[in-house]
Amino acid sequence: MIDPTVRRAGAGDAGPLQVLEAEARAALVDARGGRRWLEEHPAVGPSWPTAVATRDVFVAVLDVGDDGPLDVGFLVLDVDGPIARVDQVYVTADARELGFGDALLEAATEAATAAGAEVLEGEALPGDRDTKNLYERAGITARLITVSRRLT
Repeated sequence: MIDPTVRRAGAGDAGPLQVLEAEARAALVDARGGRRWLEEHPAVGPSWPTAVATRDVFVAVLDVGDDGPLDVGFLVLDVDGPIARVDQVYVTADARELGFGDALLEAATEAATAAGAEVLEGEALPGDRDTKNLYERAGITARLITVSRRLT
């Protein structure tokens, strides 16, 4: 049994976060709505040290024994007054179904509540049942579905 560990990201997580973000973004390229999401959400990339210092960033950590801890997921939370928004959430394929996503959302919920937010929001791409299920387990349900059609 794995006990998912989540902690606030520190300066030493910038490199692993850049790798995890690149993996997450690569997975979205062929997903329905993925290219548009990628256009609207620029990569943090080499700016992870700044993001870690100025935003609520959490990492999911797997203890791999003698090899030490391994970052297997992350969540970026933005709080703007009463609204807290999950900007990014990702767990590596090998660490899914082990509770890391739930633990990341729990940490985000606690941080949002502590910051005085009244609502927690997130986004899931059409057909991304895993992310929708993650949000629904945390009590985050759809309030609006945006549809679009490319005209050119």
